Amino acid sequence: MHVRPPLPRTGAIRDTNTVCLRCWQRVGGSPIPPRQFFSSAAASRRGAVAVGKSRNPFNKDYFWPNSSFKDSIGRLSRSKRELQSSGASSKDHTVTSSSTAAHHEVSSGTSTKHMLPHRRKKQLQEEVENAAKEFPIPLDASSKLANLSSQLPSRSLKRLLATYLSLSKPRLSFLVVLTATATYSLFPVPGLLAPATTATPSLSTLTLFFLTTGTALCSSSANALNMLMEPVHDGKMSRTRNRPLVRKLISPSGAMVFAIICGAVGTGALYYGVNPTTAFLGAANIVLYAGIYTPMKRMSVLNTWVGAIVGGIPPLMGWTAAAGQCADKGTWDELLFSEGSIGGWLCAALLFAWQFPHFNSLSWSIREEYKHAGYRMLAWVNPAQNGRVALRYAVVMFPICFGLSYVGVTDWGFVATSSAVNGWMAWRAVQFWREKGHKGTARGLFWASVWHLPIVMVLAMAHKKGLWERVWRSIVGYPEDDDLLYDVEEEEEEQEEEEKPRKMAVVKA
Repeated sequence: MHVRPPLPRTGAIRDTNTVCLRCWQRVGGSPIPPRQFFSSAAASRRGAVAVGKSRNPFNKDYFWPNSSFKDSIGRLSRSKRELQSSGASSKDHTVTSSSTAAHHEVSSGTSTKHMLPHRRKKQLQEEVENAAKEFPIPLDASSKLANLSSQLPSRSLKRLLATYLSLSKPRLSFLVVLTATATYSLFPVPGLLAPATTATPSLSTLTLFFLTTGTALCSSSANALNMLMEPVHDGKMSRTRNRPLVRKLISPSGAMVFAIICGAVGTGALYYGVNPTTAFLGAANIVLYAGIYTPMKRMSVLNTWVGAIVGGIPPLMGWTAAAGQCADKGTWDELLFSEGSIGGWLCAALLFAWQFPHFNSLSWSIREEYKHAGYRMLAWVNPAQNGRVALRYAVVMFPICFGLSYVGVTDWGFVATSSAVNGWMAWRAVQFWREKGHKGTARGLFWASVWHLPIVMVLAMAHKKGLWERVWRSIVGYPEDDDLLYDVEEEEEEQEEEEKPRKMAVVKA
């Protein structure tokens, strides 16, 4: 057993904190580590630096003499503490707490640009996930069909049909056709339910077929062109990253051919099966949606207004399709700008105004994804204005529905029934504006708008002017009215007077 001899004591050490680590190693006989100093102090002062320090060489006081290293370590420690605090708060709070933590981070002098790249990316992902948890939005129909298509055999007919159908955005196209059909049925055709349908003008079923087919094909063409122009940006958003062009289920050339064929066939069906005015509106909607609205989404927040115009044109198409069957000449100025076209413009205004409460509440829940993809939407550019615009156009629903009854499209009962539905959505819009989308108000306004449109359209068709009067007369019969008999006798007398010259000419001959 080896026993180390006692250390020589040249003098009594009163305080061990006054002796540096190098001196202890020299006295104990342990090898001296290589010189790697963190401090820039002179060699004559290094012993004095250790005075008053702890014996632990790796505490914070050992590193602080180097000012630059102190600043970097301090920033890293503060960033770590703030990330931990924000991560803990995000588990217990909603997106509101995350945005509050972000503002607190900026106010404390530490912005996200000083974070490490992987931590900044993780924080962004957490914000998007928290937003999705507060207001989950399902995948659109195109993404669902693309997922179905990817699971089918590569060269099967079902895969090909599912892929092309996903390019058309079938859910959106169905909504467009539905609005056009509703206004087609709202057109005030006299004697719609009369027993003698051949004696009075009525809407043509064949025209309705061409209207729905042509409108659906025009909508499919516009949607396919929209996807063709945005595959890179669609891949940055959770709702659109599964679309067929993003997943390369179809080539861009194939999508272009599909869009051109749908646009040409749809416009041709409207031109030859309905009238040229309706065909012009269908073609204009393709250009407006794909040529103006789509590139404008990355340029200005006014893209929402352009998109609302696109949504208001299909109801006008349904009105012109019905008016063309009762018009004298059927020219575009008669169908669009005559006194009888006011009802069609009011239906278009209804769809125009409806899209703002619907889209502003929808875009609020995925505002971070829109921002990350580069789309300029009011939901993240100006959240306060986003709520004001949604409320403003929700209130506009009241005078529009009143106008439909005033011009004779619907009866006055529609004002009462539609006001109840409009009031429900307006109240949701007030909550959305007051809370700036938080506390579930965005979700409430979104679902209110989803139910609002079909309810109002059904109520308008149920309150069509003269509908219930004709139904009642068809049930109880048509009593002979004195006014009606007087009109018939007057017409007979006019015909007799017109035929007198002919009879005189025949007698003379």
